[in-house]
Amino acid sequence: MSATLALPQQLTLRDAKPTLKALVSAMAASGTPAVTMDAAALAQIDTSALAVLLECQREARRQQRTLVVVNAPARLVELAHLYGVQDLLGLPVAQAAPAAVSATS
Repeated sequence: MSATLALPQQLTLRDAKPTLKALVSAMAASGTPAVTMDAAALAQIDTSALAVLLECQREARRQQRTLVVVNAPARLVELAHLYGVQDLLGLPVAQAAPAAVSATS
């Protein structure tokens, strides 16, 4: 059994502390062995989103639970890859952007 928690539309430095507090409280209240963070709504993020998710991951491990992030937008995956934490969050490897094709005259 898993509890699904929806991440907000915006998760930036300004939102990090209250969002983390709400997520940790919801995780504790769920009492399930697994927690799923649904990131589908995330539209405006910065590296604070990674910090919040990593702290949720630590909290889940402290509680001997698993945490899975689903529906991660491309920007979140790119940031996680850039900072080398995609494996910690179970995110897919970022897809490389296609190389630009130059026209020759």
